[in-house]
Amino acid sequence: MLKVSGSEARHTTQVGSAGVNMVDVTEARYVSGYTIWLRFEDGTEGEIDLSEELHGAIFEPLRDHAYFARLRVNPDTGTVEWPNGADLAPEFLHDRCTC
Repeated sequence: MLKVSGSEARHTTQVGSAGVNMVDVTEARYVSGYTIWLRFEDGTEGEIDLSEELHGAIFEPLRDHAYFARLRVNPDTGTVEWPNGADLAPEFLHDRCTC
C-alpha cells in the first residue's frame, strides 16, 4: 500500500473555477486486473476499475498488469501516477470511486 500522510498533502478540498471538486488522493493500492483502491483526503475510499479508461499512447504500457500495478501517489499532483508519467485527474477518480 502506498500512503501520503496528511502533512504531505498538496492542498485541501476546493472547488475550481469550473465548479469541479478538487480532492487529492492520499493512498492507493493495486487490487487486480485494472482495478485500484484509493482513499481521498475527504475520507472517500473505494475501488475503481480503469479497464475502459486506458486510451492513448501514454496508457499503452499500463495494459501490462505488472506495469499497471506499479502505481504510486504523487503528493505534488495529488493523484496516482505510473513510472512513465501517466496519471489521471483526481476529480475523475473521485467521481468514479465505488464507496
